[in-house]
Amino acid sequence: MGFLLFVACENSNNVQVYNELPPIYPDYTDITIPCNIAPLNFIMRNQPQRIEVVLKGQFSQVRVVGTDKIQFSESRWKKFLETEKGNSVSVQITVKVGGQWIKYKPFEWTIAKDGIDSYLTYRLIEPGYEVWHKIQLCERNLENFSEKTIADNNLTGQSCMNCHVFGNNNPNLSFFHLRGAKGGTVLNRDGRLRKINTQGNTLGISATYGNLHPSGRYGVFSANIVIPEFHTLLSEKLEVYDKASDLLVLDFDNNRIIQSPLVSGEDNFETFPVFSADGNRIFYCMAPKKPLPDSIKQLKYSLCSIPFNTMTGQFGNHVDTLLYMGENDKSISFPKPSPDGRFILYCVSDYGTFPIWHRETDLQMLNLITGEISDLQVVNSDYSDSYHSWSSNSRWFVFASKRDDGLYGKPYFCYVDSSGIAHKPFVLPQQDPYFYDYTLKSFNLPELATGALPFSAADIEHLYWKENAEQFK
Repeated sequence: MGFLLFVACENSNNVQVYNELPPIYPDYTDITIPCNIAPLNFIMRNQPQRIEVVLKGQFSQVRVVGTDKIQFSESRWKKFLETEKGNSVSVQITVKVGGQWIKYKPFEWTIAKDGIDSYLTYRLIEPGYEVWHKIQLCERNLENFSEKTIADNNLTGQSCMNCHVFGNNNPNLSFFHLRGAKGGTVLNRDGRLRKINTQGNTLGISATYGNLHPSGRYGVFSANIVIPEFHTLLSEKLEVYDKASDLLVLDFDNNRIIQSPLVSGEDNFETFPVFSADGNRIFYCMAPKKPLPDSIKQLKYSLCSIPFNTMTGQFGNHVDTLLYMGENDKSISFPKPSPDGRFILYCVSDYGTFPIWHRETDLQMLNLITGEISDLQVVNSDYSDSYHSWSSNSRWFVFASKRDDGLYGKPYFCYVDSSGIAHKPFVLPQQDPYFYDYTLKSFNLPELATGALPFSAADIEHLYWKENAEQFK
């Protein structure tokens, strides 16, 4: 375990200087970090006997020593970030390997003045195809290493539960779907929990993907019949597609379901709806219906929008196509507008509607003011990058990436500066930097929030077993 200490290297006159970056994991080299992030603990992959790290800022300096890993003191780390907020600090690593001291090329951490929302929720699930009885929704404090379970399906009859979604990054406005015989959509509004039957009297399909209106009164959802099937190709594992999907709005004040023929019907698939930052428009993905699964590779989703009247709760009378995807283009999924209304962040994959199992999936960002598209080269990897959400100040976003091994999704954070330029992302820091070597869970749909949630797993257990689902019409 590393500790803070003012020391010098042993045999400092016999140090080999390498003009290369150190082999640290996670890769925290040359990144921009929030001024309120937990310590970036790391390990060395070259089996050293000793490590010395020097953090040198404009106003302070810290030295840390360890063996095969470095773990910073949380209090000293917090003080260092506060002192150097807005500055770039140099990180110099020297190690002793096989009796020889090696000094690596230094790298920088830029400590942004823009903080990140303090809490992150995610679904922990094994990245298989048949294991649904070990699912947890968890909440992590990003300023330290504390984590709590907010829902556990071992307490709800091992029913499946979908990922947790906030409205306005507000811990008092959120929802998730709790499946099973006594399930429903769990709505947290002003700290009060409600269980809602989103099928209504006539739909026959439960709500799937969704988002909350800034006012908290409405939720927009797609009602999907989801079909998972295996590929016969060794290079592709699983395909998930919709047999049917339409949009609907739930009015939480009046327990009513609102639909429009413009975003439902037999001709098109509509999915992944989300409200604009001001709540006056709904963005979603649309594709002409195809015979599936035979034509799955011709299934390409475009990015569309439709006006929404907050006063009446009604859809508008026309649909706009923001990005059209023909049969020779990519397919768009998971649009997420930034809270300041400037950008939409979305996934692109070769085809289909479920990018998490598409290795080629990348993130792109559309500037809603200029129409310019950024391919986010510095952000994307050779494996799936998806499941993203914004911080409330629109300066950070988090996404799930399989870049380490192609199997396990981990939450990565990316800084977007005032010019709209994205910076190199970094993975969620852990107290033990060996954590990602031994964990066997994927982090699904990480979502940022400004505070802690007002409920616990015990509250969800009570809601599941003891409360009836509210009916909507």
